[in-house]
Parts: sequence; C-alpha cells; structure tokens
Amino acid sequence: MSTFRHKALSEFSSHKMERFSVETKPISAFFGQNVFDLKKMRNYLPETAYDAVVQAIEKKTRIDRSVAAFVAEGMRTWAMERGATHYTHWFHPLSETTAEKHEAFIKPYSNGCAIEQFMGDSLIQQEPDASSFPSGGLRNTFEARGYTAWDPSSPAFVMDQTLCIPTIFVSYTGDALDIKTPHLKSLRALNSAATDVARYFDPDTESVNVIYGIEQEYFVVDLSLYRARPDLMLCDRTLQGHTAAKDQQLEDHYFGNIPSRVMAFMKDFETEAYKLGVYIKTRHNEVAPNQFEFAPYHEEANLAIDHNQMIMMVMRKLAKKHNLKVIFHEKPYEGINGSGKHCNWSLCTNKGINVFSPGKTPQDNLQFLSFIACTLKAVYEHHFLIMSTVASLSNSYRLGGSEAPPAVLSMFMGSTLAELLDLIEKGGPKSKKDVEQARMEIVGMVPEIFPDNTDRNRTSPFAFTGNRFEFRAIGSSANCASSMLFLNTAVAQQLKNFKTQVDNELNSGLKQEDALIKVIRKFVKESRDIRFEGNGYGAQWQAEAARRGLRGIKDVPASYKSLLESKTVKLMEETEVMSRRELEARFEVKNEMFVKKLQIEARVLGDLAINHFVPTAIRHENLLLNNVRGMKEVFPADEYEELASTQLKAIRKTAGYVNDLRNLVHVLIEARKKANKLESLQKKAAAYAKDVLPLMDQIRHCADHLEMIVDDELWPLPKYRELLFLR
Repeated sequence: MSTFRHKALSEFSSHKMERFSVETKPISAFFGQNVFDLKKMRNYLPETAYDAVVQAIEKKTRIDRSVAAFVAEGMRTWAMERGATHYTHWFHPLSETTAEKHEAFIKPYSNGCAIEQFMGDSLIQQEPDASSFPSGGLRNTFEARGYTAWDPSSPAFVMDQTLCIPTIFVSYTGDALDIKTPHLKSLRALNSAATDVARYFDPDTESVNVIYGIEQEYFVVDLSLYRARPDLMLCDRTLQGHTAAKDQQLEDHYFGNIPSRVMAFMKDFETEAYKLGVYIKTRHNEVAPNQFEFAPYHEEANLAIDHNQMIMMVMRKLAKKHNLKVIFHEKPYEGINGSGKHCNWSLCTNKGINVFSPGKTPQDNLQFLSFIACTLKAVYEHHFLIMSTVASLSNSYRLGGSEAPPAVLSMFMGSTLAELLDLIEKGGPKSKKDVEQARMEIVGMVPEIFPDNTDRNRTSPFAFTGNRFEFRAIGSSANCASSMLFLNTAVAQQLKNFKTQVDNELNSGLKQEDALIKVIRKFVKESRDIRFEGNGYGAQWQAEAARRGLRGIKDVPASYKSLLESKTVKLMEETEVMSRRELEARFEVKNEMFVKKLQIEARVLGDLAINHFVPTAIRHENLLLNNVRGMKEVFPADEYEELASTQLKAIRKTAGYVNDLRNLVHVLIEARKKANKLESLQKKAAAYAKDVLPLMDQIRHCADHLEMIVDDELWPLPKYRELLFLR
C-alpha cells in the first residue's frame, strides 16, 4: 500500500472519540449571546442612538454619523466584554465566499501606553482595498479603491475574539462589488411593489418582508483521508474514484442513526449557531453516505443569508476539532447524490400576514391569488435567467440528473391549487349565475391550503409547498442571494405591472374585485407554460419543455449570456437593482470563475494521472511481469502458455490504460494551452467546457478502471469505500 494512503487509513482506523464541551444549559439560556441585537443595544446605547438604529432597521432610514459614534462605542464595549480584541467589516464578495480584514481596537497613547477605541467613522465606512477579489472590470488596478459600509439591518456578532460587522462592498464609483448590495436592493424593490399591491386588501399595510428558510446539505469526510486526496483538498471533489460496491442503493443512510462522530460535531456547531442567534431546527442524514442536512427556522431574507454564511464558516472551523472535513461542493463523489441548498421563499406583511397563505374570506383569497399570479408570471418571463444564476461548474455536475432538479425551470403548484388556477384561466364555473356570483364562487372556493393537501414534487425546481415556494436548484456551496436577488426583482417587476393594469381597469370603471380577477386571470393564462405537475426527471419533460418554449441549461458558460440580454438589463435597471455595467461585470466574473476552477481541476487530474496513477500501474505491471517470468522458468512451455494467459491479459489491459492515460493527458494539456490563448473570457470558458471537460471524463474513465485492476496495496489514494463510511 502506498505510504500516503497507508498513513491516512491508519490514522482513520485508530481515531478515538474525543470529548468536547457542549453547553448543557437550555438553549434559551445562551441563545444569541454573541450577537449585538436590539435587546443588547438598549443596554449599551443612549436612547437616541437606539431609536436611530431601530428606525434604520424598520424604516430603512440613514443613520447620522454623530449617532454612529455612540453605536460604535456601545458595540466595542459589549464586544470586549465578550473577549473581542479586533473588529472587521464582514462582506460577501463576488467569489461567493465571505471576506474579513481584522483591525485591532488598540491604539497608541501617551507615555508608551495604549487604549482601546472604535470610532463611528470606522463603523460606518472603511476602505479595505481588497483589490484582488473578482470585479469583472468594475475596478482598475491603478484606481482600485473599494469601500465597505455598515449594514445595520444585520446585527454585528463576535466570532473568534473578533467583532464582525456585516457590510456591503462597493467601488469608488458606487458599483456593487459584492452580492449583498444588489440583494438588498432587490428586497427594497420587492417590498415597495408588494406593499402597493397588498394595500388593495389592507390600506394600512406599511411593508412586506421577504422571508427565506435555507436548508443546507453537506458531506463530511475523515480529515486524514481528506488530506490523502489531492483532488479533494484542491478541488473539493474527487476527480477519480471507482464506484463502491455499496453506496446509497439501499437508502439505509437516509434518516438513519447519525454517526457518533458526526453527532458530536453537529452538537458543537449547533451550540455556536445558537450563540450567534441562528435558529437551527432540524438535522438528519441525507440519502448519500456521509451526507447530512440542517435547516433553520425561516427569517427575514437578508438575515437568513448572513446566518447561512456564518454557519458555513463555523462548520468549517469546528469540523477540524473533530478530525473531520465539511464539504459543501455540490458533487464531491461521482455516482451518488450531490448536495443542494433549498431556499424556501415567502412574503409577509408588517402585520404578520403571509400573502401566500389562503385566507378564510374572499378578500384574503384575492390577495393570495394576486401574489400567486404575479409569481407565476415573473418566473415564466425570466425562467432562463433565474436558472442560469444557479449554473456553475460545481453545480453543473449535479443539475439535470435524477438526484436534483432538472436544468429546465418549472413550477409545481400541487393538485388543489393547479385545479383552481385552471378554473380561473377558463373564466370560472360554467353556469347561468350572474357575473357577481361567478366571481365570488371563484374567489370563495379557495380552500385553506396546507402542505399535506398540496402534495410535494421533489423533481420540481420551484415548488409551492402550502404557504411558500421552495427553490431547490441552488448549489450547496453557493450564496443564495446571488440567485434569489433575480427572483425577487422579477417578482417586483410583475407586481408593479399587476398594479398598473389593475389601476387601469379601475379607471375604466370596473369594481376593484372585478379588476383584480381580470388581471389575475390574464397573468395565470399568460404563464400557463411554466406550470408542470409531472416528473421533472423524465425524458418526456425535456421534449415537453422544448415544445412550451422553456429554455434549459445545456451549456453552463452559454447560459451566462442571459445576464446581458436586453430583457434582463431592462428588468434590473427598471427596478434600480443593478446597472448594465454591473451585469456585464457579473457576466465576466462568472466566466472567470468557471475557467479558473476548471483549470485547477484539469491540472490536478493531469498531475494525479502522470505522477500517481501511471507509476502505480507500472509497478503493478512489473509485479505481473516478474510473476510471468517466474512461471516461465518453472512450468513447461505447454503448461506455461495456459497458466500465464490471465496475467498476460492483465498486463496488456493495464498497459493499454497506461498508454491511454499518457496520451489523453498530453491532449488535455494541449487543449488547455489552446483555450488559454483566447483573450475573451467568454470564449475561453466555452473552449474549456467544449474541449477540456470531455477529456477529463475520458481520463477519469481510464483511471477508474485502473483502480479496479491494480493491486489494492499499491493504489495511492483512499477509495470510495473508505471515504464514504465513517467508523
């Protein structure tokens, strides 16, 4: 056995459960203790400063710099009591990670002394530069200023003795260099448009909040085995590995007993999550071996995104304490299910009314149908754009298979609601009742819809589940905001269109209920093709989707062009969420990330093939050759030919794969060189997708077969049967 693999397996086998201190108090006793929330602000801020922060959160008003000084001082005092020595502006760059630059509270004082200080200006805005993050051309190297600015709607928190202050990240010219900025703008646009429509039903509605519930899937692997896999360490996925005899076929891991090591890790990170104010509700085994999921309670969208990113950070750090590695890659293992991030999406008024919950009165149901109709129309009009935002190299390995949502976006409404929408589209019950009665029958017949009478469709990328929609296509490693901001914006646009058309009908003399029903029917009819109640995994759906004119993701880099389509530019500029320049930048960044990640994968695979697989296979060949030579010396010629035939066939087979590997790696290198010479990132990404990726599949095919031929003692990397099952 190779020294590297042998050492890794020895460490894995000898691992002993360690005891970790987990809070034994009730969760409520320490929940949120590391968060500078409103409750703590009341104790640390003057009343005027506290009121200003509340107004900023609830009314989106700007905080004056003079007030910020009091907030900064209160925040510093609280953070230092929690052991903090530094602070950082914590932001979400376009790389879909999180970023932080730590600054010490301490500053020089007279006579060689020091004091701790945190000024209001440092809280509100900083210039971290951070010029190496992808910007898509929004920043020039010679004028690379980048600014972070405080987001008061997401509370500061302490992690690892550092006060983390959620911020946006923008350029000197004000262009968004992050994911949070356009996401906040999309929430603002949707709030405004949704509030205007909600006022048809309750004139006192002041705001409508977007609510997310983000379910997070992930894999766990033993740390020693992870370190023995260069592909996992550098690419977060295995570029080679023959399918294990047993993996998820029996589905015995799904909802099974959580392994002790993983349970200890879960308890550890959940405790930290509770201290950070994250309401984690569920945990369980997923279908694939070593795959798990947690889900929090649903909460305000901006906070939900920050919490999800925070917990991913916590999980990565705490896993090492348990000699584990958390993998958020969408497809770390070939042949078994990958991981997604399901985002449950709903809208609630400031009075706590979920507009996607049918009510007990016709008026409530009119509101429900209005928002359903606008969502249908929004997803239909921008289905390809929304789907393209989840397209990435890592997610492309998962989407479209019979384990994840198909690459064509559709909406599942459930039989109860689907029948009602069909009835509305047809104009209501066919009877001799007058128009007033027919209208009231349509609206009054809406039942109270619960999850158990809407059914579920796991094959649908965008499914209605009782009082919300579940967007299931987002990758597990992604920042949900990068996709959800486009959904929010699309729905905001249709809500504005809806209000305009309803107002036009009202001005023409129609009653409000008649005007609403008329526009609802129009939107439902126009978006008919986005609704699909069947099996999204089936081949017939692909043909049906094409017949309906629904576009699917067949080529990841090509799908990024949707960002530059005139329809998209109009959507984002009309709602003031993103400019054409910012869309062009994101188009460049997506292509750049696709190319760089595939470049790394291709290089790692080439290295593994030439420096690991080929030498190992040759050593195996030499063992067989020595065996054949020995047999020739021992056995008579007539017996030798028969007895050595198996070994000779194995030698030829091994030699064939070795030869194929060497040739394919040479072709791969040449394909990369050719692609790298292209100046356009768009063309480079297309070349990598078309020419490099298929060669990597061929190399893997050879390597996987070699794994099954070569002596197990010689194979250099931990195999799937070793990676997938924790002991």
